[in-house]
Amino acid sequence: MSDSGRPDAGSRAEAEAVVGDQPTVLVVDFGAQYAQLIARRVREANVYSEIVPHSITAAELAQRDPAAIIFSGGPKSVRVPDAPSIDPGVYDLGVPILGICYGQQLIAQQLGGEVGGGGAGEYGRTVVHRSSDVVSSILTADLPADQTVWMSHFDAVQRPPEGFVATAASEGAPCAVIESPERKIWGVQYHPEVAHTPHGQELITRFLHDLAGLPATWTMENFIDASVEAIRAQVGDGRAICGLSGGVDSAVAAALVHKAIGPQLTCVFVDTGLMRKNEGDQVVETFRRHQGMELIHVRAADRFFERLAGVTEPEDKRKAIGELFIRVFEDARGGVEDARFLVQGTLYPDVIESGTAHAATIKSHHNVGGLPEDLDFELVEPLRLLFKDEVRAVGHELGLPDEIVWRQPFPGPGLGVRIIGEVTPEMVALLQEADAIVREELRIAGLEREIWQAFAVLPDIRTVGVMGDERTYGHPVIIRAVTSEDAMTADWARIPYDVLESMASRIINEVPGVNRVAYDITSKPPGTIEWE
Repeated sequence: MSDSGRPDAGSRAEAEAVVGDQPTVLVVDFGAQYAQLIARRVREANVYSEIVPHSITAAELAQRDPAAIIFSGGPKSVRVPDAPSIDPGVYDLGVPILGICYGQQLIAQQLGGEVGGGGAGEYGRTVVHRSSDVVSSILTADLPADQTVWMSHFDAVQRPPEGFVATAASEGAPCAVIESPERKIWGVQYHPEVAHTPHGQELITRFLHDLAGLPATWTMENFIDASVEAIRAQVGDGRAICGLSGGVDSAVAAALVHKAIGPQLTCVFVDTGLMRKNEGDQVVETFRRHQGMELIHVRAADRFFERLAGVTEPEDKRKAIGELFIRVFEDARGGVEDARFLVQGTLYPDVIESGTAHAATIKSHHNVGGLPEDLDFELVEPLRLLFKDEVRAVGHELGLPDEIVWRQPFPGPGLGVRIIGEVTPEMVALLQEADAIVREELRIAGLEREIWQAFAVLPDIRTVGVMGDERTYGHPVIIRAVTSEDAMTADWARIPYDVLESMASRIINEVPGVNRVAYDITSKPPGTIEWE
């Protein structure tokens, strides 16, 4: 890696080697909150996809040789002067195109159709009716003639371009579906990628397999085979080091690289004392004993608690934990100084958020706690093409236990940012017990995999209570649980009252010093998932 923190081209070359000759669908992002979701839905149909900016030119698209293109939705109107657009030459590439919401309107506008205000617009669940007086729809042929979909638009296509036919309509969208099989271009006003459109995945699958003719070859089994070859080609006979955090990303990355190069990989697990209950022991048990990896286990809880003494500001805590992690990691790698490669659990959303598909800098929020950019390593990022659900599937294929594969996202600073105020061993022990009860009750209720994240928060306040006919002045615990597709937005989870009651009752009765439990019903936005 260079002094600037930029890696060599190894990571991207490795990614391209993994994709190989897989047909690729490019999702053009027009600023939609659902662009990542569209890409994920394509992959759920076993077709590889990537997201590209709308500024990409037709020549650049052609160079990428896409098997199909999908235009995402977007927050703007196609009728305003600064509206996002696409190089019109894209339509002449002969590549099958599907436009969604804004993407459909842009197709219509650029190809000579008419887009206008749709009255009051349509937002939420809407019924779309397939037209009976036109040529049969190819795109929606196997779907119900009347179906409920999810709309979110004010403008709508009023007249399709020449050569297109409108094959479905809703009350506010006279051209809810437009089609031109001759040009291999289709468009829908609604959002097939969201769960609120019951037949949406069927439509996407129809476009990919039947209309674009793409095979269902993107599987995690194929991905693992290709990745193993790519990792071996990149590392050769060199040695690699991986910083294990206990989270699913670094765990799966380590397991995949170990499958490729075996004893050439050494993992370093820095136990900060800020993990969830029993997780440190579980990490060691999984990787050292069951996976047979060389693992350096550093017990550093005392050092972290000493460093955090008196620190209360959230950002100060994060910096203190990250900086000390770096020092401990550097000390621990003394036995593997000849390692030239650093394994990172970078995921595809990390790559997207970096602003370019070619960026792979080590970020402070990464799962190893924030490694410095001047560590002289070449990166090995075997998961940089994958979304979180795909990572879990790879972990399952590699034989990692469910306790690792289905572990919920966990912040790099650990419980240090779920304790509001000073972090002490006593506060961590209290929070670990409360948090374990929250997760256990969800598991008992069969809700663990339906919820993106669920955890306990310990605020730096005291509250009056009555326990055993005596007045108490104890700690409140706040339960936070959210549902989400990708953590960019999140909704508070509607946990059944009886489950919440069990959580609260157990926490108050089993965790000394706690006399009150509250439930956070804030969505993101306006709040965040974590409290700090």
